[in-house]
Amino acid sequence: MDFGISKIGVPHNLKVLEIDLDKIEAFVISHGHHDHVGAIVEVLSPLSKKPRPVVVHPDAFISTRFHQFPDGKQVPIPGLKKGVIEETGNEVVDGRSPVLLASDHVLALGEIPRTTDFEKGLFTAYYKKGGKIYKDLIMDDKGIVLDIKNRGLVVISGCAHAGIINTVRHAQKTTGVEEIYCVMGGFHLVGPGGEPVEHAIRTIQEMKVLDPKVIVPCHCTGDKPTHELEKAFPTAFVLNAPGTKINL
Repeated sequence: MDFGISKIGVPHNLKVLEIDLDKIEAFVISHGHHDHVGAIVEVLSPLSKKPRPVVVHPDAFISTRFHQFPDGKQVPIPGLKKGVIEETGNEVVDGRSPVLLASDHVLALGEIPRTTDFEKGLFTAYYKKGGKIYKDLIMDDKGIVLDIKNRGLVVISGCAHAGIINTVRHAQKTTGVEEIYCVMGGFHLVGPGGEPVEHAIRTIQEMKVLDPKVIVPCHCTGDKPTHELEKAFPTAFVLNAPGTKINL
């Protein structure tokens, strides 16, 4: 899932970790922001022998996304270009609905309903359409889920722009499995200046109710929220970095 912010990082790490791309059965794009699709061509292009499914929501191709800050400043959010997946010889799979992958052992979640009263999404995110500006709910945001026998669900997010609690609850509802074994990925609990967002504390409170046995905050979770998660989950917390292997 996902391809990093640059053209260099993911291909380099795949090589160092000795991961054979020919053995990868499918790919998932968590959402279309530039920091998740940087090396998509570099990773997918060598796979011309056999087309692989690439699960992606159509909104990942919105080309007019931008941040709008309180001072009025607008900063473009580069994204995923239409046709880029087909050009690599791979197959686009519509990610609006759940998709089973890897012999039905992995579920790519479809659109995630916003049901909590505190997860409001990326407040600076907007897009333009027909000359008008709209709030970007980032509906292409998704995660992937595995059900580990006798342990429960493993939920892996990209950025969790839908809210990590919304994401986990949607995984429970979609699979019919309540037990949560592991929650891993970006929880997006920081604002534009790196400060914790208002709902960070509430997120930790709700995560305690879900009671994951392993919790691995990554990427956009933020330093301070990550420290708070470590305090809240002293035995479940795992510090992740490039190259970390977590056996579930």
